[in-house]
Amino acid sequence: MGSRVRTLRTAAGLTQEALALESGLSRNQLIELEHGRRGLLFERLPDLAAVLDCEVADFFRDG
Repeated sequence: MGSRVRTLRTAAGLTQEALALESGLSRNQLIELEHGRRGLLFERLPDLAAVLDCEVADFFRDG
């Protein structure tokens, strides 16, 4: 899931810092998520999806 978040973030033209600030995550949480070293509470997925202008299901789709 972390690599998918990274793909959606870069496609949206956002830095890790910008996505973290807008979604309410810390930058360290986002870095750990993108590198697969940390999971994310299900309740936080809508926050990320809103900033990335996508659906929660998009985090689980290939490509």
